[in-house]
Order: sequence, then C-alpha cells, then structure tokens
Amino acid sequence: MTGSMRSRHHDIADDLRQQITTGRIQPSERLPSEADLADQYKVSTVTLRRALAVLQGEGLVEKIHGKGNFVRRPHRKILYVGGWGTLDPWTAAEPALRVTVRSNTIQAQAHLTTLLKVPMGSPIVETTCISHEGESPHGLARIYMPRDLVPAGVLDDDFTCRDAVTRFAVLAPSPAVLRETVCARTPTPDEASALRIGHASVVLSITRIATDSTGRVVEATLLAFPGDRVDAVFTTHCVPDERQTQG
Repeated sequence: MTGSMRSRHHDIADDLRQQITTGRIQPSERLPSEADLADQYKVSTVTLRRALAVLQGEGLVEKIHGKGNFVRRPHRKILYVGGWGTLDPWTAAEPALRVTVRSNTIQAQAHLTTLLKVPMGSPIVETTCISHEGESPHGLARIYMPRDLVPAGVLDDDFTCRDAVTRFAVLAPSPAVLRETVCARTPTPDEASALRIGHASVVLSITRIATDSTGRVVEATLLAFPGDRVDAVFTTHCVPDERQTQG
C-alpha cells in the first residue's frame, strides 16, 4: 500500500507539473483548494499534500499561509557584488524589489561575540533586512554592529544610509578591509521560514566581516539568498610584482 501511495502522489505531481509547464495553469494562479484537488484526483488529502510537497520542493508551487497554493513566477535574479551589496538589473523595466528593515539593540552572545570580537553581553545593534519580489522573499541580511558605531537614526528608522541598507551593503563608515566567506548550503530553520523555501533547498550564504585600520571589527553581516535567485560577482585587483616590474 505504501508503494501505491508513493506512486500515486508522484502521478499527481507529474500531472500538475505538466499543466504548469504547458501554461494550462498560469504563473501566480491559485490552485484549487487541497480538498477540491483531492476530490478531483480521488485521493486522500494526505496523498494530495505529498504531491504538492514535490512541486513546492521543485520551486514550481508556493504555499502562502492562509491563502493557498500558487504557481510561482520564474524568479528574476539579482546580483550580489562583493564589497558593495546587491544590484537589481531589472529595475529599469520592472518595479524595484521591496525591502523591509527592522533594527533593535541586543546583547552579544555565542557566535556574535566571535564575529564581532566583543565581550559577552556587549550591546550591539541587529538590523534585519528582507527583500521581496511580490509575495516572495528574495534575500535575507542580518547586519550586526557595536552599539557605539551605529550611524545616527538607524534605530528609529530615520537615517541617511537607507539606500545602503536596502542594497544589503556595508553600513560602517569606510572600512579598511572586507572579508567575505561564501558557501552553498541548506538553510537554517529561521532562514527557511523567513525566505519561505524548503528545508532541502540550497541557499548562497555570505558572511561579511568589515574591519577598520586598527583591525577592530566594525560590522558583521550574515547574508542568505535562495540559490535560484542570485548571482554573486567578486572582482580581484591584482597587484603587479615589483620585482618583475623593475626587471
């Protein structure tokens, strides 16, 4: 029985996938309710939800809490430019991504003390930014700074560096060195929830550390982007070998 149920929900996923890829069901269109689909395919809601889970894992269908299951539009890709922030090449022809920003003061604990090189319990400001394309989250940034280095107005959302925040760029004034560590991995539970992606999805994770000329860490930023929605570009400036130049 387990085998037949597994086969049946894959059959349903195949049928819905074909309807989506051939255009019978359009991008952004809401699918019939789970109960109606279960009746249509003559299966239990458990089997139907397994079929939808397959499509959700493939990124074809998105479940929006309280609204239902919707066919996803193909996501546009933004660029993350190393040392600069995000760039949205579509904004000339499409509405810009919407970014929500929230800042608050917290005490440094665990990994934040390591990232910022501050004592346990030190006051730091956490700024969380989420970019959205329509209903779909597009990227997540968590920016941490020692409280005494935070630009004026950040905590009351009235500050001149808003453009930098919405680009997920560096807030600290003129850092001397930026170090970025990049990896592809599965999302943490918090990232999966914030970005509304499956736990088996792949995210591009960037840890960005900014230090001043004395070596003090002035900002630590944790970035996470769904892997299908971003390209990252890093530029290396080569320094000529003086011995070769003199020779």
